Amino acid sequence: MHHCWFNGTITEFNDTKIHVSDLGLLRGYGLFDYFRTYNQKPFQWDWYWERFEKSAKMLRIPNPIKKEEAFAIVNDLIKKQTEEECAIRFILTGGYAPDSVKMISPNLLICSESLHPSKVEEYENGIKVISHEYVRDIPLIKSIDYKHFMILQQDIKAANASDVIFYKNGDISELSRSNVFMFVGKQLITPNENILFGITRRTVIELARPHFEIIERNISLEELLEADEVFTTSTTKKVLPISQIDDTLINSGKVGEKSKFLLQLINDFVANW
Repeated sequence: MHHCWFNGTITEFNDTKIHVSDLGLLRGYGLFDYFRTYNQKPFQWDWYWERFEKSAKMLRIPNPIKKEEAFAIVNDLIKKQTEEECAIRFILTGGYAPDSVKMISPNLLICSESLHPSKVEEYENGIKVISHEYVRDIPLIKSIDYKHFMILQQDIKAANASDVIFYKNGDISELSRSNVFMFVGKQLITPNENILFGITRRTVIELARPHFEIIERNISLEELLEADEVFTTSTTKKVLPISQIDDTLINSGKVGEKSKFLLQLINDFVANW
């Protein structure tokens, strides 16, 4: 069982109701953030809150809650849910607008959800992704606008792939909901433009820094296809190898040892969170 805090009241997830005049529904005017628990504690809370606040400021939606109050709500939701671990989703919208335009007061939802982690066999074999030319609008923000990813669902399924990697003018940016890295020798390289700066991305960079040369720069799609290893990072994926992009096999379709090493590093890190 999961619950949702909505403008000061906690209800069961399925009983939470929001009016159709909300600007998130009418205008797509809203943002969200998403993190998970380890050992029943919110992971990297300070970093997630910092990103949430920055996103709200960029969208010019007033944040109606202070960090300390939000943290107490998050922990209350964690205690109420019935699974060993859970995800927490923040959704902040422009609120109700009787004229469908003017923002009066924002709406904030904080919900606990079930986790949907990657499968064991995906870590063992890697995943296939397709490429598509596109860059998200305002990439720094975790916007609720995912329509382009939804449009591509049929293409992803038809290619027997798991996800899509976006590129623009020859340079890659990110997957639909996660960041991307590549290994070239002992260099660990990741894009630093037109991306959401993921919290798992940040965690992996810190864990990898003592072991590899970290480079943040533009990466061409052609360069990515020739990399020694490629992987993606996110809240539910951690370090997930990518073994195929379109028709090109990465590392002959095998999961690389450096990617396995980083996955073990983050697994050890979260085990003691």
